[in-house]
Amino acid sequence: MQKIIPFLFFLTLMANLNAQTFHHFLNRINTVPDSAKAALVDSFMSAVPGFPFIEQDTLVHYLFRGNATTVTVPGDANNWNPAAFSMSRISGTDLWYHTHVFEPDARLDYKFVLNGGSWILDPLNPFQVTGGFGPNSELRMPLYIPAPEIEYYPAIPHGTLFDTTFFSAALGNSRQVSVYLPPQYYSSSDSFAVVLFHDGLEYISLANANNVLDYLIWKQRIRPLIAVFIPPVNRTGEYAGSLKQPFTDFVISDIFGWLDTKYRTHRRPEQRAVLGASNGGNIALWMGLTHPEIFGNIAAQSSNVQSSISSGFRYGSQLALKFYLDIGTYDIPVLIPLVQNLVQILNSRGYEYRYRVYHEGHSWGNWRAHIDNALEMFFPGPVYRESGERPVADMFSLQQNFPNPFNGTTVIPYRIKKAGSATLRIYNVTGQLVRVLVQENQAPGEYTVSWDGRDSKGRMLPSGIFFFRFDQGEVRKMLLIK
Repeated sequence: MQKIIPFLFFLTLMANLNAQTFHHFLNRINTVPDSAKAALVDSFMSAVPGFPFIEQDTLVHYLFRGNATTVTVPGDANNWNPAAFSMSRISGTDLWYHTHVFEPDARLDYKFVLNGGSWILDPLNPFQVTGGFGPNSELRMPLYIPAPEIEYYPAIPHGTLFDTTFFSAALGNSRQVSVYLPPQYYSSSDSFAVVLFHDGLEYISLANANNVLDYLIWKQRIRPLIAVFIPPVNRTGEYAGSLKQPFTDFVISDIFGWLDTKYRTHRRPEQRAVLGASNGGNIALWMGLTHPEIFGNIAAQSSNVQSSISSGFRYGSQLALKFYLDIGTYDIPVLIPLVQNLVQILNSRGYEYRYRVYHEGHSWGNWRAHIDNALEMFFPGPVYRESGERPVADMFSLQQNFPNPFNGTTVIPYRIKKAGSATLRIYNVTGQLVRVLVQENQAPGEYTVSWDGRDSKGRMLPSGIFFFRFDQGEVRKMLLIK
């Protein structure tokens, strides 16, 4: 009888994957003897479609199996408090759980802490993201779609990275600087816009910024441009301390003086941007405030905003600047009001800006996925309108599939408003790409595409919720029932 109970539960569980199965599981396991619990846990875990286990688009169950005294879940959601999100162990088992509600499009870094001191990745979760202190497990909610531009695509043209070393007498230090030249640099005689990345080496190693540039240029979402990646040596002092101005002078006089001499660069401020995250955003804002004749575009991600900077924009002369600002819902708490205050200042002074709030934390996993938003605003490519708005809403109109739910084949209607490159993808509930349905240049008109519930290798997928969307566009949900 003990062998029959888990099997019957498994069948019931599979028939109710769209219900609150974890609540059902908890109620069920508390009614069976301890001798049957291990097999019941095994059956449940084998039925879970992904880890952490997500139900109803917003309900997240972190799950851990193992021997421990305590287990917690620090991460972006609780500002990496090692005592936060304490997990509960189900009596008579080695299964621990913690349940939390998040936005359906959230993306958050996290880890498990065992016995108050051992930090580990979630052994059940295949998704990881590298942060400033090493890899973290990554919670991807159902409506979060991974950014395609951060990946490396061997078949597309690639820019070239060159490294050189600069010494600053005023700062008394040396640093390695990397320069990205677009694929078109050597095949044309054109001059190119320039973007400066603070924390430059991390923007390459942790944010894959060179991949982002390659992809956006290839997709014609930005104009080909030169990027210079500059790392700090004394990060706090240079980005937010007494070394801000000497560091700024070093960048403009030494590095950009060399850059403009060696490469074909546009020198008008509207053709230059400065970008950074956290304190790197602070120094980006400072450079724009103090040298608008050099930088006409400023991007600050999850930024610190010192009072001298906010006051400068509030009370200083109106400057010919454009701004891209973003912040995470789960960002460092002290930064959120600083960014919100700056947005209010820019709005009241009539500056051109874009401000985005993402259900993410203070992390490279967040920042790397939104580099494109800033670059597309500042340097829009041929697929963009002159205003620099993202083209997806203007180019594509995605409609609900029919039938939905479906068993067999469903049809997805969409409309192309403006000729361009259309890519329609399908993802599962864990954010994994399962099929690319459309990937081609299309003329304006009404279109339909069918999907038979198979992945890119022709394998029939199991019943469940799937999402379809154009790249960086709206998301719609559909249900496959077998």
